[in-house]
Amino acid sequence: MKLDMHCHVREGSVDSRVSLEEYITTLKEKGFDGMLITDHDTYHGYRHWKYHMKGKVHEDFVVLKGIEYDTLDAGHIICIMPEGVKMRLLEVKGLPVSVLIDFVHRHGGILGPAHPCGEKYLSFTNTGRFYKSPELIKRFDFIEAFNACESAESNEGARKLAEKYKKPGIGGSDAHRPDCIGTGYTILPERVTCETELIALIRSKAAIEAGGVLYGKTAKDKMGPAHKILTYSFWFYNKGGALLKKRKRNLKGKIENPATPIDPIEIPYLHNIKKQK
Repeated sequence: MKLDMHCHVREGSVDSRVSLEEYITTLKEKGFDGMLITDHDTYHGYRHWKYHMKGKVHEDFVVLKGIEYDTLDAGHIICIMPEGVKMRLLEVKGLPVSVLIDFVHRHGGILGPAHPCGEKYLSFTNTGRFYKSPELIKRFDFIEAFNACESAESNEGARKLAEKYKKPGIGGSDAHRPDCIGTGYTILPERVTCETELIALIRSKAAIEAGGVLYGKTAKDKMGPAHKILTYSFWFYNKGGALLKKRKRNLKGKIENPATPIDPIEIPYLHNIKKQK
């Protein structure tokens, strides 16, 4: 089964220029069987699929729910929660990575660093947290071993990291533009139809293949050395955002029960009992 496991859609990521409809259509044309939506700190893109598209179009295509979370101290982390479980707290950026790992695992999910050898502050091995606690990587469930928007050196480093720590390596395009869609892929040894099945497969250390072609048209490619300005500005964006969201992450803040799953799985017979009442 061929998936793009790093996807940003316009309905969820403000920096994406691709609608979910266009994303799916293009992936199907390129021979993909499914995708993992990984918008930045939100499930809005997946909600668009669930409430406006699921069961109406593309029934032969698997759309899975993920999130790319901005941690306080370890860059971008891809989180995958079980079927029907979306956590409010994952839509509020700024948790320390050690707390994030505990939280995701406690609620049955898995997680791993996106582009772990990429840009400073955005990527796990180029953050202060990694330098202080490099062995923290052992607590991740997978590593993004190929990202089409990274350099060959970054991807080679990620691949070696996955091999060193014996972690499954996933791949994705990280596409925000139409011509980048499907440039990265993950091939699973068997078909999955929901997040719970994907989690079980990754936890089983099944043989997973990650690869693709480099995109080469990202903002950092076009800007050259000047892109470092964007990289360093992320530090201020992330630290400032984490402080602003701190109250929301508190149980007494604006989010009601932030640690409670949203959209829990409906058990059919319970649902029927409710209807009868």
